[in-house]
Amino acid sequence: MEQIAEHYMDNVRWFDDVLGAGRSCDMVCRDLQVGGRRGRIWVIDGFGGDAILERMGSFWLSLKPEQVGTITRMQDFVDRFVTFMEVDVSFDREDIVTSVLLGKSLLLLEGIQGAALIDAKEYPSRGVAEPLDGKVLRGAHDGFIEAVVPNMALLRRRIRDPHLTMEGMKVGTRSHNDVVLCYLDDRVNKEILEEIREKLRGIQMRSLSMGQESVSESIRPKQWYNPFPKVRYTERPDTAAACVMEGYIILMVDNSPSVMILPTSFFDFTQEANEFYFPPLIGTYLRLLRIIVFAISLLITPAWYMMVSEPGRLPGWLDFLSSPEPAELDLLWQLLVVEFLIDVLKLASLNTPDSLSNSFSMLGALILGDFAVQAGWLGPEVLVYMAFVSVAGFAQPSYELGYAFKLLRVVLLLVTAVFDVWGFFLGTLGILVLLATTKPLVGKGYLYPLIPFNGTALRRLLFREPISRDNT
Repeated sequence: MEQIAEHYMDNVRWFDDVLGAGRSCDMVCRDLQVGGRRGRIWVIDGFGGDAILERMGSFWLSLKPEQVGTITRMQDFVDRFVTFMEVDVSFDREDIVTSVLLGKSLLLLEGIQGAALIDAKEYPSRGVAEPLDGKVLRGAHDGFIEAVVPNMALLRRRIRDPHLTMEGMKVGTRSHNDVVLCYLDDRVNKEILEEIREKLRGIQMRSLSMGQESVSESIRPKQWYNPFPKVRYTERPDTAAACVMEGYIILMVDNSPSVMILPTSFFDFTQEANEFYFPPLIGTYLRLLRIIVFAISLLITPAWYMMVSEPGRLPGWLDFLSSPEPAELDLLWQLLVVEFLIDVLKLASLNTPDSLSNSFSMLGALILGDFAVQAGWLGPEVLVYMAFVSVAGFAQPSYELGYAFKLLRVVLLLVTAVFDVWGFFLGTLGILVLLATTKPLVGKGYLYPLIPFNGTALRRLLFREPISRDNT
């Protein structure tokens, strides 16, 4: 730890050089006369609250020499003449530089030991509008934003409990991103909490440029071949608050509107906010419907290909499935082409301006619909099955899990094409083995509460239960 110098001008020159005063146009510096002493303040343009700094500056300029003359420690000056609440004193140069780059204002005074760090920052941010994913018909319509302080306030607004803890950390050897662990200290699993702390402390990345995804990739188990998501994300404060009340840990990363819910198991992805804004019976129906449809989407195209690839395999009452219309492409290639074309259309829609979205939708429907069938490239049955798969994917709130199922469906289709019936059943068994061997980021297991078995917890995940004192 390198301490600040004893002489005022040495400190001014050092901080001017390191912070880039005169080199970076957004580093604003101002010299002051405070009670007959020289002073200097540093702040990043766009971070400092102009009204707060102006009010404090006008007060400091009005101070008389006799009011400041006996002060030799910055803590004494802060206690008497800094009215802003969030202020601390530091002697560590590295800590001071990091704090200024995080948005705090730095104040140095001649003849006074220490530096005052005034947290009067105002991050540029958008409003707390409802997130694009996770919309609900009823209920709250606010969402997390890219600034971690307002996100903490959104949770505090919902959980007015003194046990609610916001534990801050700095992650990234160069970016020094703010990371906040949110939990109820009387309900959280202490062992899991300490494990998450150790994982965060062990991150050696220079920068978390991709926010929560950078953190997730730094602390999750190294299973690159496994597509199943290890973390559940949400942009909804009500969902995050409910998870905190149940003993989960919320991990917030500055510059990211998505928070991580830990620990996460596979069955946690079966829940969605809409289910809790409907009565229990309707919520249970919606949850079971989504689970069944999503499971069918994994098997439907490989199973259909297996059934129609050999004549006479189906019973008579299913003959209408066994005779797809002939097309120029082989059936396997039709299914693969449409799988990839759907993803191409998704990627293209992300880059399509809103004013052209209707035209793009019509063009995509024509390419995948009438034109492809009339040209003889694709059969109408292929489009029907792939349309079902696409709709089922959008019914799942987790994009990560949706793409995991997509990759496994393509692999299962290829294995079925090579090894026929044996390939289908061995591929399905392989998916179950992969699911069972998936390592969670933290927690009891990826298939908990099925493995290890906990009947009460499993029932609560599969069925929407009425609200009780312990059920949030």
